[in-house]
Amino acid sequence: MIWIAILLLALAAMVPIIATLFRPVVTRGRREADLALYRAQLAELEREAAAGRLEGESLRAAQVEVQRRLLQAPEETTPNTRGRALAFLPLVFLLPAAGIALYLVQGAPDMPSAPHRERAEIAARDDALLNQLRERLAGLDPMSETARQGFVMLGDAERTRGNGAAAAEAWRRALAARFDVELAGDLVEMEIARGEFVAAGPILLRALAEAPREPKLRFLLGVIEAEAGHPERARATWRALLADSPPDAPWRALVERRLGALP
Repeated sequence: MIWIAILLLALAAMVPIIATLFRPVVTRGRREADLALYRAQLAELEREAAAGRLEGESLRAAQVEVQRRLLQAPEETTPNTRGRALAFLPLVFLLPAAGIALYLVQGAPDMPSAPHRERAEIAARDDALLNQLRERLAGLDPMSETARQGFVMLGDAERTRGNGAAAAEAWRRALAARFDVELAGDLVEMEIARGEFVAAGPILLRALAEAPREPKLRFLLGVIEAEAGHPERARATWRALLADSPPDAPWRALVERRLGALP
């Protein structure tokens, strides 16, 4: 019976897609498509602002630019091509079938769900382990390598649990025992995400002194400069980073996007 129910649910999910494919052809104006794109860009800016990656003058400048493009969207019309949509019709049936086949090979239908009590027990067990780690760290020389590794582990665990302040404190103590450029970059990135730009600055400068060509550190420097109200410094930093980056560098798109958002 369970497989019949799964099949019926899959068919029900495909009904709207099939109806869309066979809907009568209508023409869509170029302006309508542009409006949808620009609204999506505005939504993306709002998500960047909510995450703390874009704010202040940079956010306003980016919003104004998108709004300007929205107002200037042309009125050309282009036909909607149903034939291209119909070419995807077989996928409507193949994708659910592939999903069911994959589940039959690797799935575990008999695995019970985790009730709230079980999840609470796991959380309590994690808390106990972290408390044991803190107690052990309290008895160690904070400058020892063992303590440094323990603080790194504690910071990783706290970040996973969403405790940014506790994770930052643990990583700072690890860096005090022995400075590590990679860990410093992770700490700076987390502090920026938390809006702690002043606290991130000295750590970033020290990391750059040891690894001045590290792309991640150079990008974060531009972020801090932009947030500090120095768009020209941020622009120079990011342009230099792009000049030193290979054409297929995975960070190029992100840097270019942030450059375009500068006032």
